[in-house]
Amino acid sequence: MAVSDESMLSWCRKLIGVDAAAPRKTLEQYLAEVPRLSTLADLPRGTAVLVRGDVDAKPGAEIGQGDQRLRSMVDTLRFGIEHGWKQVIFGHIGRKPEGSLKAVAARIGQLLSTNVPLVTDWLDEKTLTIRPRVAAAVADCPPGGIVVLDNTRRYAIERALWDATADDLPALAPKLAHLANEFAAKIARAYVNEALSAGSLDSSSTIVPAAMDRVALGTYVGSEFDGPMRRCLKTQLVVFSGLKIDKLDDLQAMIDRGTIRWVLAAGSLAMALKKAAGQLDGTNVSLGVAEDATQNDKPFYIGPERIEQARQMVSAGRAKGIQFVLPVDFVLGDGRVSTTIGPGEQQFDIGPQTSELFQQKVGEFLESVRPQLGGSSPPVAFHNGVFGMFEDPRFEDGTRQFIGQLKRMKEAGVEVYVGGGEGGTALEKYGKPDWVTHCFTAGGTVLNALGSAPVPYLQALAMAAARR
Repeated sequence: MAVSDESMLSWCRKLIGVDAAAPRKTLEQYLAEVPRLSTLADLPRGTAVLVRGDVDAKPGAEIGQGDQRLRSMVDTLRFGIEHGWKQVIFGHIGRKPEGSLKAVAARIGQLLSTNVPLVTDWLDEKTLTIRPRVAAAVADCPPGGIVVLDNTRRYAIERALWDATADDLPALAPKLAHLANEFAAKIARAYVNEALSAGSLDSSSTIVPAAMDRVALGTYVGSEFDGPMRRCLKTQLVVFSGLKIDKLDDLQAMIDRGTIRWVLAAGSLAMALKKAAGQLDGTNVSLGVAEDATQNDKPFYIGPERIEQARQMVSAGRAKGIQFVLPVDFVLGDGRVSTTIGPGEQQFDIGPQTSELFQQKVGEFLESVRPQLGGSSPPVAFHNGVFGMFEDPRFEDGTRQFIGQLKRMKEAGVEVYVGGGEGGTALEKYGKPDWVTHCFTAGGTVLNALGSAPVPYLQALAMAAARR
């Protein structure tokens, strides 16, 4: 299904959210529109199938070390092997173009007890044509075999949509259309996404599907969205934290679903909410360097528009009976614990009084949901991010203290979900997997799914399925 320049322009406008006529869809609507792996069972033996894999991994010395994302792909890959497909896995590792999937290809081979060749230098970046070596590798691949294309982010075209604006698209669309058509003409016309964490606007995730005849979600990704992700839509208590203030948008979208009654916040998100709550209560709250306009190029900066967004959120939330539980003390950059943040100062963790407050509020939450505990629809809690710069021992105590509260809630009968990313790392560092109901392998994708923006690859797969 060749893609024209005009259709690719329309495709990209929808992806970056500048098509005002495009309908806004819920997560459930996208999931209903995207085919699952079983729909490809009729593909003949020997068919080449592109697999956008979750290959951003660093395998350790033994299976089970650093390869969780690769192991999540196994069921889908075995399905392809059983059906005799020639599976061509592609994707990225890290953000640096020089990264290699050599170790990843080797580990996939170990997991499946088969030889998995790696094809390097597979795209002519000047002409955006796929080199003949790829077709040769696919031709040499036996039915049921697997080939891996090396790091897609080696090529700038993979990252072309990351910062693209509406004005950029007319010049960019023909290049992206050519790339998608190259994949369809020279590798495969069927495509499976088995990369839960690949939530960026990578061309491999969002552009290549446009030229495909058949698309589907892989087994693991489908099960994550159909199961735990849908349960998270019922969240009653959310623990939200982190450095990026744009998480306010995600929190707002989650609150708007109408199930959340408790918000425990830390990090930059909490700073905006605390400043806003102070304004509503008639008190002035200093955020230190976080509100210093001379720092507006820093990731920790919180601008006036974000404070206003937070003020509206707190005001509307309080009217609905939502409790916003915010830090009452902080660990500053020099290690001091303080109930205030002065000019030139910055918070790097919550303080001990806040840890006690959070524990108290978790207890109150458990008491409030007691009638639901043990029932057919237990209460749900969602935890995202970490409370401070936890990789530094001076600023890890707030996060370390709270991980135990996840276990407390689960043991009480609450379904507890962790959003992956740093939250998953903290659970691994300070707790155990069975302390929670489920820990996702993808932090950013989960926030997209539960928050304010569609997951780009779900959007692309839905559009591709609709074309067919």
